[in-house]
Amino acid sequence: MEHKLKLLYSLQQVDLQLQEVLELKGDLPSIVAELEAKAGELKAKIKELNEFIKKSKVDRDKADGEIIDLAEKIEKYKSQQLQVKSNKQYDALTKEIETAEERTSLLEKSMAEIEGKMLVAKSDIDACSAQLDEFSGELDEKKKELREVNKEHEKEELKLQHERDKLLSRIEKSDLVRYERIKTAKNGKAVVPVRRGACGGCFNRVPPQKILEIRQNQKFFVCEHCGRILVSDQVVEMSSALS
Repeated sequence: MEHKLKLLYSLQQVDLQLQEVLELKGDLPSIVAELEAKAGELKAKIKELNEFIKKSKVDRDKADGEIIDLAEKIEKYKSQQLQVKSNKQYDALTKEIETAEERTSLLEKSMAEIEGKMLVAKSDIDACSAQLDEFSGELDEKKKELREVNKEHEKEELKLQHERDKLLSRIEKSDLVRYERIKTAKNGKAVVPVRRGACGGCFNRVPPQKILEIRQNQKFFVCEHCGRILVSDQVVEMSSALS
C-alpha cells in the first residue's frame, strides 16, 4: 500500500508541474480553438450558400427554358386561331393560350423570387467571407504566438510527460481511476499531505487518531471535508525517488 501511495503522490506532483506549464500558455489554446471553430462554421456557411446559389441557378434556368417553350406554344396557338373554322376550336385554343400565359406569369414570379434569394445569398457570402478573413488573420497570429510558447516550454513539457507515462505504467487501473476522478472534481489536486494536523488541500483539521493511522501507510485515507487522498510525510519524502 505504501508503494501505491508513493506512486500516486509522485503522479500528483508531475501533474501539478504540467499544469503550471499549461498555465504559462494562458488563454492561447482556448482562443485558438475558439477561432478555429468560428472559422470552420463560416466556411461551412459559405459552402452551404454557394450550394444554394448553384441549385437556384439550375431552378432559374429550368424556369426560363419553360417560359421560352410556353412562348413558342402561345405563338403557335395564335397562329392556329387564324386557321380554325369553328368557334369551338377557337375557344379551345384561346383556353390553351390563357393557361400558357398563366403558367408563364407564375414562372416569371418564381424566377424573380429566385433572383432575390440569390442576391441575398451572395450578400451573405460577402459578409461571411469578410468575417472569415478577419478570423483567419487573428487565428494565424494566435497560432504563431502559441507555437512560440510551445517551443519555449517544449523540452520541459516532454520531460514531465515522459515521467508521467512511466508512473502510469506502474499504477493500478483502479487506483488511477480514483485519482483521476478526485483530481477532476478538486481542480487538479487529488493527493495531498497532512501538514500541521490539517489537510493539505482544504486545510481543515484532521483528527489526531486518523493522522496516526495515515502515518502507517497501510490503506487509503481521504479527507472527510474535501474527499482528497491524504498521505504521510514519509510518503512525501520518499516519492521523489520513484520518478
